[in-house]
Order: sequence, then structure tokens, then C-alpha cells
Amino acid sequence: MKPDYLHFFIDPSRCIGCQACLHACTECDTHRGESMIHLEFVERAESTQTVPVVCMHCEQPTCAEVCPADAIKRTADGVVQSARRPRCIACGNCVVACPFGVPEVYEDRKIMMKCDMCYDRTSVGKKPMCATVCPSQALFFGTREQIEQLRPRSQPVNRFQFGDQTITTKVQVMVPREVVTRPGYIDVAAAMDERPRSRMLKVMAADAPILASPVAGADVDPFADVELPR
Repeated sequence: MKPDYLHFFIDPSRCIGCQACLHACTECDTHRGESMIHLEFVERAESTQTVPVVCMHCEQPTCAEVCPADAIKRTADGVVQSARRPRCIACGNCVVACPFGVPEVYEDRKIMMKCDMCYDRTSVGKKPMCATVCPSQALFFGTREQIEQLRPRSQPVNRFQFGDQTITTKVQVMVPREVVTRPGYIDVAAAMDERPRSRMLKVMAADAPILASPVAGADVDPFADVELPR
């Protein structure tokens, strides 16, 4: 059983898209060769920013609630497991129902597999494979005290609003403190139409030498005050 004082935190702002987590996940003994984690682009047309997606391990997992074969189980310490092979009928109900888009049905094996927080490791106090190799600590496994020291300007959130449905998860997401309007609450649906704010980068030339201009009386540096779009 996973120790109660250890928690899984995701800090999307620190993800650098290196894919180290994807490769480490393939080394997990429970699903060797397959990665149960993937990267999503936040706004691919506008940015290269990526976000690691793991199972959020909901307190009331919708995937398990819609499973007609009762193949998805939740452990006593709150970790939602992949579908049990003898029971799973690969119907795909869990794929459609999950608000975080985590479960995947492997047609070649007729089984649903997903992130189980490296239960073979976390149940004995070890870090998940992805959190072990993440160079930017976008994926972090540790105590709340440790994450508060590392991210003093951020706050962990594990309650998300999808329309009228509130979902509480075991995995927590780090968000800027000023973003959280209500403690421990994020309205996911409200953020769907948000777009990145346009920004301008103003470059001022400090003590730049004056360029000689071929035009008489125009000895002015044309690049002394330049604005660049970001």
C-alpha cells in the first residue's frame, strides 16, 4: 500500500517536452514496452508548450462506473488500476467516459491499459518511473512539505469542475496561487475558450554606438527602439 504521506504532483508549466517520462514508462515491469503516459500540446498552433498526461486516479473513477464487466478496480489507497485481463471486453466505455482522456484500448490484445502510478513501486515508497527521470520536475512524487518548498508561488489542486460535475483526484496539479479563485477548485470547462494573451517584447539599445547613415543629418541608430512580437 502506498504511504499516505507521499503524493503525485504535476506542474504543467515546467514541462519541456523532452519525452523522458514516455521512455521511462516503457520500462515499468507491469507493462514493459508500452508507455502509459503521453504528452499533449497546449495550443499547438501557437506554442510548443506540452503537458504530461497521467491517470489522475479519481476518488470516484468514472471509468470504473461505466465498465459493464467490472474490470476496473480501485485499490484501498486510491490508485485506479488498469482493466483486469480476464474481465475486460475492450468495449471502450472507459475511454469515452474519462474526463481526462487517459484510458486506451489496445485492439491487438483486447484490453484497456492506463497509468497505474507504477503501483509496484509506489506501494513500497518508491517514485513512479516518470517522476524518477523528469529533469524539470514537472512530474514530482513526494511529500506536501517538499512541494511547498520547491513551488512557493504555486498551489496544489485536486478538485476540478467539468460542467456540473466536480471531480476529486489523487494526483494533484500545481497552479499559480493567483489563478485559484476558490481554494482547491479549478473550472476546467471555463478555460476551454481561453487564448494566449498577445505580448510584445521591447528591445532597448543601451549605449549603442551611432551608426553612420549615408543620408545627411540622419546619424541615428534605426534599431535603438525595436518591438518584436512574441
